[in-house]
Amino acid sequence: MKDEYDFSAAERGKFFRKGASFVPPVYLEPEVLAYLSELAVTQGTSLNDLVNTLLKEDIERIDADK
Repeated sequence: MKDEYDFSAAERGKFFRKGASFVPPVYLEPEVLAYLSELAVTQGTSLNDLVNTLLKEDIERIDADK
């Protein structure tokens, strides 16, 4: 790393986009990923759709217990 950096030509907010949302990556443990990937293939759906469906069902259960 340099001791100093020259920011004289920098542009403030160059990559800022109003209303943009950040979608953080989610990392699954290898055995969980393998299980869910196999289940998604068995059900004929994508891994993304399967995980979202499972999480939505869990959210509904959590909200029902409140």
